[in-house]
Amino acid sequence: MDVKPAAAASLGTYEVFGVEDGDMLKMRSGPGTGFNVIVGLPNGTALRVHSCEQTGGTRWCRVSLERARKLKGYVSWAYLRKN
Repeated sequence: MDVKPAAAASLGTYEVFGVEDGDMLKMRSGPGTGFNVIVGLPNGTALRVHSCEQTGGTRWCRVSLERARKLKGYVSWAYLRKN
């Protein structure tokens, strides 16, 4: 059985969805609201989801921007939908 390392795996491409008008989904430096905000992402932003983990009551996913792959961080799973 050929098993790829988790770091190399990807759960696929998703888009930011369900953020209120005038607001943005915060990409953070770690999986939780206590981490610094890297950037705000509007609805429709394409992201590649690499992994997800449960922290408290929130599922956080490690993502990178589809158009800027070096920009990586964590976002709440609740605001992602399969692209």
